[in-house]
Amino acid sequence: MTSGERAEDTYDIVVVGSGGGGLIGAYIAASRGLRTLLVEKTDRVGGTTSYSGAGLWFPGSAPIERAGVPDDVETARTYLRSVVDDESREGLQDAYLDAGPRLVDELERNPWFQSFRHDPVPDYFAANPGSSPMGRTIFPPEIAADVLGEHAAIVRPCIPEERWGQAEGPVLHGGRALIGRALGAFLETGNGALRLETALHRLVVEDGRVTGVTAIHDGAETTIRATRGVLLAAGGFERNAALRAKYQPIALTGEWSNGAPANTGDALLAGIDAGATTDLLDEAWYVPGLVQPDGLPVFQSGLRGGIWVNADGERFVNEARPYDQAGHEIAARHVATGVPHIPAHWILDQRQIDRDGFGGPPDQPVDPAWFSSGALRRADSLDELATLIGVPPDALRATVEKFNSDAEVGVDTRFHRGETPWDQIFHHVVPFPFRPEMNCPASPTPDFPNPLLLPLDSPPFYVAEIVLSDIGTKGGLKIDERARVLRADGGPIAGLYATGNTAAAMSGRAYPGAGTPIGSSLAFGYLAVLDAAGAAG
Repeated sequence: MTSGERAEDTYDIVVVGSGGGGLIGAYIAASRGLRTLLVEKTDRVGGTTSYSGAGLWFPGSAPIERAGVPDDVETARTYLRSVVDDESREGLQDAYLDAGPRLVDELERNPWFQSFRHDPVPDYFAANPGSSPMGRTIFPPEIAADVLGEHAAIVRPCIPEERWGQAEGPVLHGGRALIGRALGAFLETGNGALRLETALHRLVVEDGRVTGVTAIHDGAETTIRATRGVLLAAGGFERNAALRAKYQPIALTGEWSNGAPANTGDALLAGIDAGATTDLLDEAWYVPGLVQPDGLPVFQSGLRGGIWVNADGERFVNEARPYDQAGHEIAARHVATGVPHIPAHWILDQRQIDRDGFGGPPDQPVDPAWFSSGALRRADSLDELATLIGVPPDALRATVEKFNSDAEVGVDTRFHRGETPWDQIFHHVVPFPFRPEMNCPASPTPDFPNPLLLPLDSPPFYVAEIVLSDIGTKGGLKIDERARVLRADGGPIAGLYATGNTAAAMSGRAYPGAGTPIGSSLAFGYLAVLDAAGAAG
């Protein structure tokens, strides 16, 4: 120990970041008797996980078996191989598939986690071999805030509460439930400590091994030793405009991201400074973002009607397809065609608004703030709407006429909207904000054979804006099957691990199913701690 360090600043494991992978990794370490410190840059725990539905894509796990859903790891492996189609990631895929069920079994032995449940969220690539129409996604049960006591106050709010003050109430759902349960379990071990408002500054490297971190709290720098290892789980760099401009094909500033506000790539840069190699820095978990009355987008999924058109007034995608695919389509076409697709224009009519509402529950009128802010605009005719959004009127009319003729027979001849198991879950009334773990009541659509294809022929017409958002970047430090961070020569950096969006994604450029990002974060956080604890394998 060098001069100026304090004895209490030595731990077995130091975890940087308190999202799903960080908190679960910290719990796994502390439950094994390892003195574990979790450091979090902000005043709340949970990161982007708190904004999510907390889906975990864990094929072959016990909750899927309990639900009676046909599934096995080998079939899932076939599916994952076909979707990712990258031999260099097969080892990571195998480690992930092995870790998921084991981790769930271990968590469910602790009353804090109770029993995860399976809800039917279809795999995202329906045509690929091994795809499951019922999906392989499990969810944590909700938890009452009073069970967490004073710790409930430090769980990051969901987006509606954080952005607009729409409090979730006395029960934590989705990602907040997962974070709350993991926080309670971690602290109850008696081996875990939490430091909020403590930012990673750099990694301590001695003789080629990471032996701790330096962190900043209240303007003062502290060195914290880690005798077993450091796990970086601090999210991606989605909120860092300079890094996005440097590495990504569309220089998004991060303002449109649905990642946690503090995700500026600190852990990524610290890993690079320590000699780590990187991968997929040009990638993100892209999603369409519906611009809200406050001028910023929210992750858009669950589209049931209307169409998206580009600056030429042309439709360009199945608007209901899985969000990552739709987001990537927007990005690819914006870059490759020379035609602006950001923003895309979401065209609806009065029949659509009457059936599904807009920006709130279907049975409530549209909040006037949508109109007063300009986030939703109205026109009496398609030509007037075209002028309003600056697209060629003839092109917009032709696009709508083609869509309407398809709607009459219920077949989207251009983009096949409504034909996959994923699309068909939106035959139901979808809550706002969309949470795929919720059971949604069926919504009958008389007179039209496909409830996802209602003709646009009932004025007035409406338009909202769709921009390119994300739920985090997906490139980062390159890791191996034990979540060890790698150097450019392929060897591991001793004592350094990474998971979540701090690490390059196991799934490469693909998004196989709901819960892949958080599932990966938990699985590799688990594997990292097993390795650091000497219990890998």
